[in-house]
Amino acid sequence: MTNNEPPATVIDARLAALPGDQRAALQHLRETIASVVPDAVEAIGYGMPGFRYRGQLLVSYEAFKDHCSLFPMSGQVVEQNPELAAFAVAKGTYHFTPEEPIPDDLIAVVVRARMAEIDARPTSRARSDRSA
Repeated sequence: MTNNEPPATVIDARLAALPGDQRAALQHLRETIASVVPDAVEAIGYGMPGFRYRGQLLVSYEAFKDHCSLFPMSGQVVEQNPELAAFAVAKGTYHFTPEEPIPDDLIAVVVRARMAEIDARPTSRARSDRSA
């Protein structure tokens, strides 16, 4: 893989290298996120596969030895969604296993909450106008 490869190609290769259960869990997560926000683009952020929305990192995900993680890139999203408390283990991350994945409807809650955060931010032009 080179730095010039599209993120989707890099992500495909990374997922292909995982054990089958983690690969399936993260591929399902990937597809669920894409279905919630079809205009998001796949990206690599902080060294992890994820999605960008309106130029901002929306969510990322990764496999680890004993679990998988969904990173909403916002501690506020974790704090504001108590229905996900069973998966929240640290500020800004949800841990799950292939045997006990995050349900699709709760993935949608996380993604939509993160989208709302991004949508509520002033545009970069508005920010630069304020600092002038």
